[in-house]
Amino acid sequence: MAEKVTVAAFCMQLICSLAISSLIALVGFVYAWPSYNIENFESNSTVLAWPLTTLEKSLIGSLTNIGALFMTPFCGFALHLFGRRYSAMLFGLPNVIGWLIICLTNYTPLIIVAIGITGFSAAGQVVSAVYITEIVQDSIRGMLTSSCVTMYFIGLLFSYILGGYLTYQQVLYVHLTVSCLYIAALGLLKESPVYLVQMGREEEAKRSIAFYRRVKDTSKEVEVEIKKIKLQLDPRIEEILQGETENPQEKELLDNNSQHAEEVPKITPWKFLKKSESSKKALAMALILMAANIMMGVIVLQVYAEPLFKEAVPSVHPNTCAILLAVDLMVASFICCLVVDKFGRKFLMTASSGATGLCTLLLALQLQLGFAPYWFTAFVIYAYCFVYNVGACTVPWIMGAEMFLPEVRGLCNSMVMACMWITNFMTLIIFNPMVDSFGLGPLFYLFTVICFSTAAYSHFCLVETKGLSVDQIQLLFLKKK
Repeated sequence: MAEKVTVAAFCMQLICSLAISSLIALVGFVYAWPSYNIENFESNSTVLAWPLTTLEKSLIGSLTNIGALFMTPFCGFALHLFGRRYSAMLFGLPNVIGWLIICLTNYTPLIIVAIGITGFSAAGQVVSAVYITEIVQDSIRGMLTSSCVTMYFIGLLFSYILGGYLTYQQVLYVHLTVSCLYIAALGLLKESPVYLVQMGREEEAKRSIAFYRRVKDTSKEVEVEIKKIKLQLDPRIEEILQGETENPQEKELLDNNSQHAEEVPKITPWKFLKKSESSKKALAMALILMAANIMMGVIVLQVYAEPLFKEAVPSVHPNTCAILLAVDLMVASFICCLVVDKFGRKFLMTASSGATGLCTLLLALQLQLGFAPYWFTAFVIYAYCFVYNVGACTVPWIMGAEMFLPEVRGLCNSMVMACMWITNFMTLIIFNPMVDSFGLGPLFYLFTVICFSTAAYSHFCLVETKGLSVDQIQLLFLKKK
């Protein structure tokens, strides 16, 4: 039975989750900014020192991804060394530095370097997801963790709107101000209680739990949560969980374990991962979900969206299409936030992957055969983005953040993020030759196969983690044949 969440606790955890996930909104700023400025950057009347060359334009578009890939391996290290709160603040700092440089200069090489610096912040999505997972209650964990995805699209939309109504310099000042406010807001939050217990700071952990749940730090609820965290941090957790029985002695076993957990020698995350069967199975599932998520065609669609929209709805300005697409994505991810803890991860991932496969099949047929009017192409693109974001895009992020034990949470999430960046890179490398050889339409047949295969995998293999604590989730992997 999922634990009850009071209104005061829900409001506090919601506000704090939005503050933490604002880092991903800042990432949205970085990805949106070049798209509505590129026309100016290429013109002779550019605000830059000179019009962008083809190479410079490519660097502005790609250096964010390179910066994120470079920093991703350091996420697990930062989470363990600095804690969740200071790591989140640290990954917000490159945005401040990058936007400050862009505000102060129009020298093109410096602006390219600044864009690369802001890419370091994109790797911090791991930190945000882990931080939120560890401060919210299990029954609302899916909703609040998925805010990471929603905030990205809010950042995209906000930046697109700014680009349509403010001057170039005014947009930069807004981006810089919001980046500074993010770091200031995190200064008002408490550190993750999981990290505090891990570091032996139990009294601070009690105050942190009390802060996020709006109860006194001497309450029974705080004491129970501390014992749960100690169980999760115990290297012997798999042996303890596999020995659990449905009898009155269970509580005594767990209590005794919590009391003596600190006597067990600590081991490194890598050694813990090699020893833990449940963690290895969870990592394999998270990597499959993330790779499938990227290979459903979203990257290719982003690249070809503008020419497809120009052909389908030539009377609509490209920036308007981009704003409508951002609204579409944001609404879909918001709906996912509302329903993910009601319908569960498995159902959403299965249904969304199947619906996405249907959209890619229709788009493939339309591009190859042209069986419908041009406006139908735009309709299918919007439908694809909507159903993809309702589940297939968001669920891998949620499950990656909630499946792992605290000892390997940073390490495993860094590996999942690295998988995402590498799969992104490989997809972009191979799809141009494939388009040249087979055409864009047949390529979407391949995406259709991947979507339906992901739906089948989700239906038959995915574990349901809705409302479960992390130790209960480990049991799902330990019992799985």
